[in-house]
Amino acid sequence: MRNTFGNLYTITTFGESHGEAVGGIVDGMPAGIPIDIEFIQSELARRRPGQSKITTDRKEQDKIEFLSGIFEGKSTGAPIGFIVRNTNQHSKDYDNIRNMFRPSHADFTYTYKYGNRDHRGGGRTSARITISRVVAGALAKLVLRRYGISINAYTSQVGDIEISKDYQQYDFSNIEKNPVRCPDTEKAPLMEQLIAQVKKAGDTIGGVISCVIKGCPIGLGEPEFDKLHACLGHAMLSINAVKGFEYGEGFSGCSWRGSQQNDVFIPKEGTDTAQTAGSKHVLDSITTRTNHSGGIQGGISNGQDIFFRVAFKPVSTILIDQQTVNKQGEATHMKVQGRHDPCVLPRAVPIVEAMAAITLLDALLINKAGNFQE
Repeated sequence: MRNTFGNLYTITTFGESHGEAVGGIVDGMPAGIPIDIEFIQSELARRRPGQSKITTDRKEQDKIEFLSGIFEGKSTGAPIGFIVRNTNQHSKDYDNIRNMFRPSHADFTYTYKYGNRDHRGGGRTSARITISRVVAGALAKLVLRRYGISINAYTSQVGDIEISKDYQQYDFSNIEKNPVRCPDTEKAPLMEQLIAQVKKAGDTIGGVISCVIKGCPIGLGEPEFDKLHACLGHAMLSINAVKGFEYGEGFSGCSWRGSQQNDVFIPKEGTDTAQTAGSKHVLDSITTRTNHSGGIQGGISNGQDIFFRVAFKPVSTILIDQQTVNKQGEATHMKVQGRHDPCVLPRAVPIVEAMAAITLLDALLINKAGNFQE
């Protein structure tokens, strides 16, 4: 199994949903970065279960314990090891599905591939494993801050309820003011109501998370297989329940003409072209009139906002009777017990941000290692 993501900045995860703990090892963290424990804990709090009436009822404080790589409050450059202990498991809730395969879950594929599986809470396939991603992402954000890079994700669609305005028209400070994490103050209550209805029925529902990266410098991303959008797509598609990724105008832009979608280059407002002409800084005086490309052209960041969308399917575990088969291949039916999210989106927002931060820092370090221009 490959449990490591990244090239120069990497996160290796370990643990299971109902094991002693989940955790990880972050390697490639630059030395001398002040480690803000309260910030990291606050990022985990955004992901933790039991934070509102529309999330799972499992109660976990998700207290971070750092084991290495930090001395006197700063990163040392050595691998950073950490764990978050599991303290509120109800493993008996899963006894009735030990020998059955939950529809659309990973039970069947894991059993076929490895010969066995941890049936308690999904084991290694549980979304609880994303704790390690959030920690690695929080550490990455501490570095990205120094470069003026900010990352904001938010729920933009739940079921058929979708926000329609351009992201620039929203106040991102509203994201954390509602349990759905939606910046649209009119649509957020409707999304919350829909999730509550779905939860009451024992069902689940999916939607879309949008993400905006501001302050990304020009030049991140590699020209062939590690294009920046490909790396972001890899990161997002590795998150539990993700079914799709698009950046810029994405699929909707496929019906446009080139004359409509091309981002025309223009001088930046207030730039004295006479002074910059012929200098090595002339490229810094160029911008685009529009940003249909989503901040990435030719697989490389162009200095504009990077924006993308991530589609999440309805959570596979539902509290409704379903037909299935057991390990002997016999037809049967099942009704899952336990505590589960009716909609993963609210808790997935910090996970999307974390994977974006990990990807951006990795690309930044690669760019610094391979760019010898003055």
